[in-house]
Amino acid sequence: MSSAFEPVDLGQPDQLQLAVRIGLAWIEIRRGASTGALRDYLFGTGEDALDQGQSDTLDLLVTRPAWRMSELAEALRVDPSTATRAIQRLVNEGLATRNACSEDGRVVNVSVSKTGKRQYAEVSERRRVLLTHLLGSYSPDQRVQLADMLERFVASIDDFVEQLHAEPSEPSEPAEPEQHHPPTTD
Repeated sequence: MSSAFEPVDLGQPDQLQLAVRIGLAWIEIRRGASTGALRDYLFGTGEDALDQGQSDTLDLLVTRPAWRMSELAEALRVDPSTATRAIQRLVNEGLATRNACSEDGRVVNVSVSKTGKRQYAEVSERRRVLLTHLLGSYSPDQRVQLADMLERFVASIDDFVEQLHAEPSEPSEPAEPEQHHPPTTD
């Protein structure tokens, strides 16, 4: 999924300053001081707390009656062993169930349990409260722009990772667009 890229020159002070601001914001989102408190608010604390991986897995499990483990791993963008460990934690906590596939006993299907659905609903409500607050900081037009930019940001990261896996060398810089210069008269 290669997109058209605008060239970026981090040798230019204004572009470097923007890159630093974006990088610092990304770090703050990922591990900022308030992120721990927000994670506790969203996913709980103590014995009933979910970790991010469990929450991501529940998010998918509730979308259909059952998942094959291979499909779940692909949807989570993790290797099958990571998905298996995530499901094992959910099963151990009563949030998911494992069953042999009726068509092929070698295949394991996983489903969200009633307890898992309740926990998912609680987390979803807290997310709704958070998003209502966050989106209230933006005008309706800015909300659309924010969604568009975040989707482009994710697609750009996916594109970068795709390039990493496609080529054994360093990720390539986006190609410079062909420049057309007006003829000069000397």
